[in-house]
Amino acid sequence: MGHYEDLWYEITESIEKEGLKKEFDKQLKKMNTQDKHQYKDSKARWAYAYDKVISNNKKMPLTIDKLNEN
Repeated sequence: MGHYEDLWYEITESIEKEGLKKEFDKQLKKMNTQDKHQYKDSKARWAYAYDKVISNNKKMPLTIDKLNEN
């Protein structure tokens, strides 16, 4: 479970630092109604929402692969 906590911490810190909390929460809410995200676990949803919000704001995405390198 430690990897999940690391992911959530890193994403939360980055989102707050960039001032994108509102957009991130909106993306997660939007994903709840989309069939393609229905069977994804929380970790995959957060990583996808993070990448989507960051890429929409022309920033460098922090992908799940980069987080798992540690």
